[in-house]
Amino acid sequence: MIKAIIFDYGNVIGTVLNSRFLDDLAQFTGKTAAELQELVNGASPLLRDFETGRISSGEFFKGAVKLGGLKISRDEFRKLFTGRFKPVEETPGLIRTLKTRYRIGLLSNTNEWDFRYQIAPCEVFKLFDTVTVSFKVGAMKPDEKIYCDALHKLEFRPDECVYIDDIREYADAACALGINGIHYTSHENLVETLRRMNCFPLY
Repeated sequence: MIKAIIFDYGNVIGTVLNSRFLDDLAQFTGKTAAELQELVNGASPLLRDFETGRISSGEFFKGAVKLGGLKISRDEFRKLFTGRFKPVEETPGLIRTLKTRYRIGLLSNTNEWDFRYQIAPCEVFKLFDTVTVSFKVGAMKPDEKIYCDALHKLEFRPDECVYIDDIREYADAACALGINGIHYTSHENLVETLRRMNCFPLY
């Protein structure tokens, strides 16, 4: 029997608009958005270090300035960085419906800034019974450690939990641990999958 539903944040609760962030950031450097994207996708461990809590927000900012040749204040950079999210309109209502029958968890690869300025203030944050975030755990999906942290906090067996993620690899990693992983592609597909699992009668 399913007893808990665990949500990823990025592109499930809030859409990540990285291209908009890079377009806005380009005005503070001589590089184009495409060149900045190459740097982000390159060998630098900067973002990963930030999202596993290995470096502070100050160290992340200094590293980003050096990496991108940026001329920008820390406050301006932080606002652009944390402003790259747009709410997924259907998800809050779904979470409220599920909350009537299940414990609700959050499991996300994220960092100190995004958590403080985007995730914690979001309208459904108060509905989460447990919160597992990579920068506090010190590990990122698909590392087993972060899934185990979520299960430990919920105090349920893996087969009693559902995990929803927009990245198939991360949903599959949950499945490998016995969790009912769902690859999120759209709200409609998610609802249909939950119905097939007999999780609840929707709407």
